[in-house]
Amino acid sequence: MTSPAPGWRPEVSLYFRPPISPVLLEAKVKLIYREFCYHHLKNFGLSDDYGVKKSLDYGVKCDSKDREASENEDLLSNLLTMGVDIDMARRRQPGVFNRVVTNEQELRMFLLSKGASDKVIGSIISRYPRAITRTSEGLSKRWELWRKIMASDLEIINILERSPESFFRSNNNLNLENNIKFLCSVGLTNKCLCQLLTRAPRTFSNSLNLNKQMVEFLQETGVSLGHNDPTDFVRKIISKNPSILIQSMKRVKANIEFLQSTFNLNTENLLLLICGPGARILDLSNDCTKRNYANIQEKLLSLGCTDEEVQKFVLSYLNMIFLSEKKFNDKIDCLVEEKISISRIIENPRILDASINNLKTRIKELVHAGYDLSSSNIALLSWSQKRYKAKLRRLNG
Repeated sequence: MTSPAPGWRPEVSLYFRPPISPVLLEAKVKLIYREFCYHHLKNFGLSDDYGVKKSLDYGVKCDSKDREASENEDLLSNLLTMGVDIDMARRRQPGVFNRVVTNEQELRMFLLSKGASDKVIGSIISRYPRAITRTSEGLSKRWELWRKIMASDLEIINILERSPESFFRSNNNLNLENNIKFLCSVGLTNKCLCQLLTRAPRTFSNSLNLNKQMVEFLQETGVSLGHNDPTDFVRKIISKNPSILIQSMKRVKANIEFLQSTFNLNTENLLLLICGPGARILDLSNDCTKRNYANIQEKLLSLGCTDEEVQKFVLSYLNMIFLSEKKFNDKIDCLVEEKISISRIIENPRILDASINNLKTRIKELVHAGYDLSSSNIALLSWSQKRYKAKLRRLNG
């Protein structure tokens, strides 16, 4: 075999093809030449020892002017036809466009067979381009494993539409299968597994060892707090907070300690709290938890509340801790400006669930209807829209 002569370029036929730009044509020539060099040098045993292919790739990828030119033209054409947002896909995973072999057509046919629309498929690839690198066999196996948990193909399509990464991020189907078996072995029901796939699908991309460590940590926590059934404790925590398995043990432990020390809880009351409403804040950043609570405390103390009242208020509705400093303060100020006493706000913590815009709109409508918020029931500020509108119609007579 002889090496290619200097200046050699492979012939590129343009017959039976639509015209392409000179830049893309040059890129395709470079691509073919690079592969030619690699495969011929490989016969001499040079490619593995001297990194020939890596060097050839590097030469193309490091030229910023040729970055887009080095993209696979056929792939670009296919993706445009499929309705993919090329700019979005490039921003997210640019390397995909330099691949010689991709499976976008197979992916499209596979998802169409499961009930996805072309629009949904285009959206999935736009947001997670690496999906087109998955093989039909791998997709079929992964789908089969998901269907053991989900009730229908449509449910899986809905998850993919919302979070394509959850399905396509990993092609390690053995790890997925082992995670499903493990989570079933610790007593999680199919309903609970379905919750995990729907709300925290990254759980199944975790390594099996990582999930085992978190489950063991939760079991030990349950035992230390006096729970007589560690498996039941884990089930309760996960059912209340499906994201718990993708959090760090350090974060969860810090939040448990925060709840115990801040509210002076004994182990029995702490157990009741984290098996109930407290489970949701276990995966919140501990700094965020402390900062938001400190702000609630400072704001309410400035309005005449005692420390005991603040603690009782937050414990009665722990969702309060999810409110940022600005959101909490703005809502309190909005209510106080309407002559609603802080004591009545404390008695009705759920009104702080409403957005600031919703609060202002409802207050304005109620005042216009002659409703006295300073002395009347304020719970309707957090009612459902249907129930609230019915009440407003009655007030307006």
